[in-house]
Amino acid sequence: MDKKILKDIDVAGKKVLVRVDFNVPMEAGEVADDTRLRAALPTIEYLIEEGAKVILMSHLGRPGGKVDSELRLDPVAKRLANLLNQAVTKTDETVGEEPQTAIERMETGEVLLLENTRFNPGEKANDPDFARQLGELADVYVNDAFGATHRAHASTAGVVEYVQEAAMGFLVQNELKMISQAIDNPDTPLVAIIGGAKVSDKIGVIESLLNKADALLIGGGMANTFIAAQGYNIGDSLVEADKLDLAKRLMEEAKNKGVNLVLPSDVVVADDFSNQAETKVVKVEDIEDGWQALDIGPESINSFTQVLKDAKTVVWNGPLGVFEMSNFAKGTMEIVQVLADLEATTIIGGGDSAAAVEKAGLAAEMTHISTGGGASLQLLEGKTLPGVEALDDRE
Repeated sequence: MDKKILKDIDVAGKKVLVRVDFNVPMEAGEVADDTRLRAALPTIEYLIEEGAKVILMSHLGRPGGKVDSELRLDPVAKRLANLLNQAVTKTDETVGEEPQTAIERMETGEVLLLENTRFNPGEKANDPDFARQLGELADVYVNDAFGATHRAHASTAGVVEYVQEAAMGFLVQNELKMISQAIDNPDTPLVAIIGGAKVSDKIGVIESLLNKADALLIGGGMANTFIAAQGYNIGDSLVEADKLDLAKRLMEEAKNKGVNLVLPSDVVVADDFSNQAETKVVKVEDIEDGWQALDIGPESINSFTQVLKDAKTVVWNGPLGVFEMSNFAKGTMEIVQVLADLEATTIIGGGDSAAAVEKAGLAAEMTHISTGGGASLQLLEGKTLPGVEALDDRE
């Protein structure tokens, strides 16, 4: 936390450009879930109260560097105005004359939302010219888009070169504090639950956690690679054949470091990747050809629960099965319930893990649910975030 925070800067009367993460799900031209808008409210409301001119920018979807009318931010501006209970002006351009004129007309305490940053190919390319045009709109830059801090884009990193001062907003500040504390200074035992489809996506996280966690619970599709590495047949299950040696090495490393690495002992298998498929529970050593593992079984849920009940800090990234299909959601949902009942610090690393907790209706029972899957993953790996690294150092 050696970077400037919002309260380090006097924003009164200044034009403050805030990178927010309003990449929200849309349905029929309306915002379907406003969680990310609500998460940004403390920073926006603080700037309004302090008498800043608040200029917001965000991406939405993947327009590929060109204008896509389906991905305009007008519905977002409308929902934000309702949440703030005040008008939010929206521009049809991200940079150039139209936003410049709109900003010149702003009074202190007013809010303006620029058009989707990803309509410009310079955004993802971190093009200096686009970054300069963004920076010229404001005096101060605030990054409050935790979900985009792991990307070095024009609106998250490049823009900092072209403003007088740059700091993190309250959301980013809180995310860094909660996740860093859970990893670097946790109440122990620290138990990490790592799931998701592929080992290759989580190698860095597992290697980092082997130096910090007391126990590591592995589920989801990635567990199949570890099971196969033990010499078992895994039938038609998803497996990364080129990662078997890596899985063996990680298991060996856990043993040498005294980390309790727990793999599923039984799984729910299906004869097709479908919610209508025939299913059965089998031991991991009994998976037959023609069947694929899509969830952890009851015995595995029990062994995971036994480890978790003594935990004082839990970090979770990645579901334990194909939880989007009800027949393969039990493992993930039961572990969500276990976490909800724990007297422990529970940190949920965004993405699918956050979606599972929301789906279970137990979000309020968790200590912290990250708004950024990719960014939280990078922090868990012990890596720096480009969008934070770019900000001004504290004096």
